[in-house]
Amino acid sequence: MQATYQALLSYGYADLSMARIADELDKSKAATYYYYDSKDDLLVALLDYTIDRFERSIDTEFGDDPKADLDHLVEKLLPLREDEKPHRIFTVLVVLRAQAVSNDAFREQFTRLDEKIAATIRDIIQRGVDDGVFRDVDTTRVAEHVFATIAGTRYGRATTDRDVVAETRVSLAAYVDSELVRR
Repeated sequence: MQATYQALLSYGYADLSMARIADELDKSKAATYYYYDSKDDLLVALLDYTIDRFERSIDTEFGDDPKADLDHLVEKLLPLREDEKPHRIFTVLVVLRAQAVSNDAFREQFTRLDEKIAATIRDIIQRGVDDGVFRDVDTTRVAEHVFATIAGTRYGRATTDRDVVAETRVSLAAYVDSELVRR
């Protein structure tokens, strides 16, 4: 997987080939085909591997304070400064996400990932509503808004030279305080 990951980062999706992946692996193209029938099969496996690494990078323990848990999850999903390894993981996800437009296997995996993150946000908000920390809101609507804000900022960071993470986090915190926190 590491060779495919590196080849994708080096050449991009359009110029990625089994031969280039084999070169990264220091093996023959035939050796690569021994394990995978096609480049698409290999990239589906790479996506699964990368999603697993991304999920582990944002995995967190939650406590008894839903507001603190939501803040912590936002920090994990929208770090002010991203180290090289998580940045590379997310870059691979962005490159492969573009292919989900026409690749059903990719679309399924990204749908699962997005639903898992949105459900985690929704569950934290629901806990906050149940505990009286948050106002009684449509938890799905608020969770989708928070998720869309985070996702848009992450994709902007990965595909442009704009870095508005700090501004987005301040805006998101203001939204949570004004829309969620019970006064």
